[in-house]
Amino acid sequence: MADGQRPATDGGVPTGAGTGDGTGSDATPTDEAGALGRGLARLDDRFGEDFVESSPFWLPPFLLMGFFVYGAIAWNVLISLTDYEGFGNADYSQLDFEMYARAFGDPTVVQAAINTFVLLIAFTGICLVLGMLIAILVDRNVRFDNTLRTIYLLPMSLSFVVTAQFWLWMYDYNNGIVNQLLGVVNLGPYNFIGNPRLVLGAVVFALVWQFSGYAMVVYLAALRAIPSEHFEAAKVDGASIPRMYWRVIVPQLKGATISAAVVLMVFALKAFDFLYSLVGGYRPPNGADILATKMVREAYQNTNWAYGSAIAVLLFLMALGVIGPYLAHQYRNDNL
Repeated sequence: MADGQRPATDGGVPTGAGTGDGTGSDATPTDEAGALGRGLARLDDRFGEDFVESSPFWLPPFLLMGFFVYGAIAWNVLISLTDYEGFGNADYSQLDFEMYARAFGDPTVVQAAINTFVLLIAFTGICLVLGMLIAILVDRNVRFDNTLRTIYLLPMSLSFVVTAQFWLWMYDYNNGIVNQLLGVVNLGPYNFIGNPRLVLGAVVFALVWQFSGYAMVVYLAALRAIPSEHFEAAKVDGASIPRMYWRVIVPQLKGATISAAVVLMVFALKAFDFLYSLVGGYRPPNGADILATKMVREAYQNTNWAYGSAIAVLLFLMALGVIGPYLAHQYRNDNL
């Protein structure tokens, strides 16, 4: 360009100069702000009016949860596909399902899975039945109902560690209260913790003692929410009290039953703390080994990290089998 000759301009901006970023683009900061605003508006339309405005409150915990929880789960699945053991470095170059095949062929893992399933079903079922019966009694305004409710709910405030030590003393072969009571009727004494055929039942009984109060509270809240007209209509029809509850009231407790069952099943899957505190180690008595204790024993006692991760994935899938149908049920009822 000749000296002194000015370049062609359009409104004071040299033609082809762009925005100064060297790309020659015609986009301006105003256009970029408009595109951002349109994008945020689309998010508002898709997820709700306050979605973007509330993001500073839900986004940080969402990212932290995604990294530390779901990221850790994904890493655990990855480790289960390796042969990682000891204190070396994991080799991710060859991934396979060898550890899962080993787990399904291991009799101790199979027995632990059976024990876990039995604990899950027996503990949850007994808690639901017992909790419903106590809730009905309290709802009928029996004498000392407030005292009964307080005493029955009190064990739930205890930790697994306290409960385990308490029942370890109760089950003591020589001086335990349970064997002393059985001795009054000329039974026992029994080695509840050392006998493989009795220990799982003893564990279930102790956990039911601790958590059936939770089921009572859930059922009692559901009973108090039922309109009194339903009770009055059943009485007018001449139904007896047991028939009234069985035919009219109990069917209306379906939602409470599902909610309580899911929470109790999760507690059953987390019974590692109780068993560890009961025996003071990773190895519970024969007959009481569950997937959680087997997993921790393989990982932290034997340093078989890949094998322990495979067992952890199986336990995770079992937990999903409990939570998944519940979430699907809640979603179908527009509760999520």
